[in-house]
Amino acid sequence: MELKPCLSAIVTGGASGIGKALSLALAERGIFVSIIDFSEEKGKQVVAYIEKQNAKFHKDLKFPSAMFIRCDVTDTGELSSAFAKHLETYGGLDICINSAGIATLVPFHKDQTDGSNSWRRTLNVNLIAVIQCTLQAIQAMQASKKAGVIINVGSAAGLYPLYGDPAYSASKGGVIMFTRTLRPYKHQGIRVNTLCPEFVETDLGSLVGSKMVSSLEGFIPMEMVIKGALELITDETKAGSCLWITNRRGLEYWPTPIEEAKYRVPSSKLKRTSIPTYLLDLKLPQSFEKIVVHTLNHNFRAATRIMRTTLGMSIKRNHVLVKILYAGVNASDVNFSSGRYFTDKSRGPAGNLPFDAGFEAVGIISAVGEGVNSVKVGTAAAVMTFGSYAEFMIVPSKFILPVARPDPEVVAMLTSGLTASIALEKAAHMDSGQTVLVTAAAGGTGQFAVQLAKLAGNKVVATCGGEDKAMLLKKLGVDRVINYKKENIKDVLKKEFSKGVDIIYESVGGEMFDMCLNALAIYGRLVVIGMISQYQGEHGWKPAHYPGLCEKLLAKSQTVAGFFLVQYSRLWQQHLDKLFNLYSSGNLKVNMDPRRFVGLQSVADAVEYLHSGKSIGKVVVCIDPSFSQVVAKL
Repeated sequence: MELKPCLSAIVTGGASGIGKALSLALAERGIFVSIIDFSEEKGKQVVAYIEKQNAKFHKDLKFPSAMFIRCDVTDTGELSSAFAKHLETYGGLDICINSAGIATLVPFHKDQTDGSNSWRRTLNVNLIAVIQCTLQAIQAMQASKKAGVIINVGSAAGLYPLYGDPAYSASKGGVIMFTRTLRPYKHQGIRVNTLCPEFVETDLGSLVGSKMVSSLEGFIPMEMVIKGALELITDETKAGSCLWITNRRGLEYWPTPIEEAKYRVPSSKLKRTSIPTYLLDLKLPQSFEKIVVHTLNHNFRAATRIMRTTLGMSIKRNHVLVKILYAGVNASDVNFSSGRYFTDKSRGPAGNLPFDAGFEAVGIISAVGEGVNSVKVGTAAAVMTFGSYAEFMIVPSKFILPVARPDPEVVAMLTSGLTASIALEKAAHMDSGQTVLVTAAAGGTGQFAVQLAKLAGNKVVATCGGEDKAMLLKKLGVDRVINYKKENIKDVLKKEFSKGVDIIYESVGGEMFDMCLNALAIYGRLVVIGMISQYQGEHGWKPAHYPGLCEKLLAKSQTVAGFFLVQYSRLWQQHLDKLFNLYSSGNLKVNMDPRRFVGLQSVADAVEYLHSGKSIGKVVVCIDPSFSQVVAKL
């Protein structure tokens, strides 16, 4: 939602603390605000200030730019009247912030009453009233048929126990889980999120002992809380989200994908989207075309040609026939065409000629051989084996990766997405609260790496070349984008990250690798997933030499790890399901390069385009446009 004048907001508990700060932040943007609070004196003071702020946005208004409504949020009647008064005054509701909250003043073990003035009151104000306010807000937004945002103010005490106030922790934990279950309302344009700061220096925060506050590196600045709230309002992808704010780790969404994966059932196991029935009656051709490497050459165009081959009438036992819809283009296509990936020394690379080209694709199961029970004709599938630059592929059924839909975005999740997901987990051992650098970050795999690192709660730095790429990375949430066409990467890393970078996801090689190695922090881990700058040239791939590498690593207990996706095939389906879940829930964006390549005859163009450095996102080739007319999108 774009914050602009003429929107209206309700803020409960808006007379003091976080509620007051958020009310003023909205007013600074010209938004009409209703302050719902029990304290009339403080509430009217906030309204007076807001009216001054709003004067520069609104003139000759026939209604107040802000108003105070005295209300006990635990009284359902008073609360309904407060919402009705706001709707009558402003004609609708765009933003609702439920910030009213109290602490339990009587120690739990000393409470000799029924809790009505202590722990029960805490639950009523902090949880029951939040549920009631959220219900009122959703009903108001549904009635006006307008998009809206609701923020329930929780607390870090709802994520981990606050031993001194168990009722408070229980109430805030309830707010978090209640809010997360409301994610489906995003389909109606209503997004409900929760804001969970650690201790803030307010009247409520002052009740916390100084020793505990010091152990958490002090009070959270109110500016961080405001920044988090505005992010939850403006970021359309955030629904059912819990934003945890700490001095130690900044703004972090909880649970991280790693935690969420522990309990979430992959959507691909819950439901496979069926292909239209007309595909089940697909008449198979007698022959099909594919791209083969006929001579070893780092120049993909020179090394390959399109070849027509006969399609056998029967499929071998335990094999399936896949009709390819989209094939992915990778930097290592040129390594493959030059024979770099063949290790049989007795035959040599040339002894394998001719061989089929292409690493990854999505399509439709068109026929199955005997003994195949794992997949059915007409279902969507992904393949990650040699030969995907083809109209059809015959592959062992064990190599099939079932997918929900045969979309181009799924192609991006294969080599590019799986490399990022598995490498960061297994080779980089990525945790939260670290600084992660991703090189060539606007490319196919880089876009996944920056988002996964950010989702895990890290500060993300990314390199790219070009303003369009820099803009994309900022949209993906990168904290610091280094556009090497405008800034010197080495200088930026030395000046802004003087203590070094904890994890580096490196795919460029050459001089970039040298800079990254020098920028690595103590205990840092550098994961090499490629070296695209060294793949092409007059003589192809030229290995680099790094004298003194052992000494450098030893001096700071650093690690340089290589990552080759083929050796982690056992994890492909698990991580593909995770990526698709994140994508389907709106937590992961998949950027497809807008340039369209259609048919096998365009594959060489696509490979050269990728190596030109002009691509932004994943480059794919639409093998059969008659079956697939999906427009590339962010």
